[in-house]
Amino acid sequence: MDLLNTLVDKGLRRELPTREEALAVLATSDDDLLDVVAAAGRVRRQWFGRRVKLNYLVNLKSGLCPEDCSYCSQRLGSKAEILKYTWLKPDEASKAAAAGVAGGAKRVCLVASGRGPTDRDVDRVSQTIEAIKERHEGVEVCACLGLLSDGQADRLRSAGADAYNHNLNTSEGTYGDITTTHTYADRVETVQQAQAAGLSACSGLIAGMGESDDDLVDVVFSLRELDPDSVPVNFLIPFEGTPLAKEWNLTPQRCLRILAMVRFVCPDVEVRLAGGREVHLRSMQPLALHLVNSIFLGDYLTSEGQAGQADLDMIADAGFEVEGAETTTLPAHRAPAGGGCGSRDAGCGSQDAGCAPCGDAPGDAVADPGDVPAARTDLVAVRRRGAGTDLAPNA
Repeated sequence: MDLLNTLVDKGLRRELPTREEALAVLATSDDDLLDVVAAAGRVRRQWFGRRVKLNYLVNLKSGLCPEDCSYCSQRLGSKAEILKYTWLKPDEASKAAAAGVAGGAKRVCLVASGRGPTDRDVDRVSQTIEAIKERHEGVEVCACLGLLSDGQADRLRSAGADAYNHNLNTSEGTYGDITTTHTYADRVETVQQAQAAGLSACSGLIAGMGESDDDLVDVVFSLRELDPDSVPVNFLIPFEGTPLAKEWNLTPQRCLRILAMVRFVCPDVEVRLAGGREVHLRSMQPLALHLVNSIFLGDYLTSEGQAGQADLDMIADAGFEVEGAETTTLPAHRAPAGGGCGSRDAGCGSQDAGCAPCGDAPGDAVADPGDVPAARTDLVAVRRRGAGTDLAPNA
């Protein structure tokens, strides 16, 4: 396929595809799917070999969020029967993080529901970061606390945080249809604050919310321009009790095409397979390892993932290896001289890398999905173990 040859060549040069090329990936047929995966896999191996980075989530504060994000089980007005608890103490969070590190996680992601942290919250999270770093020297810590106020990113960096996550989630044009209590611009500003403080930026998307192919390409091109070091790709988990509970729009094949498109647009960043992989990719998860170089180990914020050992077995059986703590995740042109987890010097959208700045396919260009299998609602399991409970975590 000329399209795939062109995309591989551009990916190996870190050159931005055109919008038409990105849309064409999403419009490929199921008959061409393995060719698409193989092509994007060449780009993935060029920059990351066969390494898979493991990340582990610790939900510091669950539920009762004042924001109205339609996809979220923790949102304002959510009737999802999830775990609800206030802030974990630093020693509790450190103990939860230890389970993930013991399972092979290189990065611990500390997440708290809410619009954004107060200064007291930043103090609390800073103490948690220090407790984790004292117990696990060298582990990466990423904070995900919502919208940041002036100076908060600097304080988190001073406390030892390595990265900050704040996803764009969907395109700017449709953002208001998903959330009304804050804006797309608010999210962009928070990512930029994290970058300015020297934190490695982590920002991604959620697919499966009813968006068009154009929306998906828009948000991925916006991420390329924003230039985070890691891009998590979530697939909507349609929780009962949320406005998007009936949005079952994804097939395993669709998910793989989305991941391939992200890899072609952002060839040299850490593309992370995030929430919803078990629900939507199901038995085709191993194929996704040819596209992504990072996954979450074990459970998510409010839903259960597959068993941690099953994740490790899947990686080994597919011919990949878990990335060790001594290995720098990002390619040399993105990693700082000190070997840390991220850099702003020459990102995937930088001009000196030879990349252009970044900015529904027409109806007859979209692949016919055919008969879509019935939604597997039985695969959505609310988390009842780990952080905030007395039960052992899944790691």
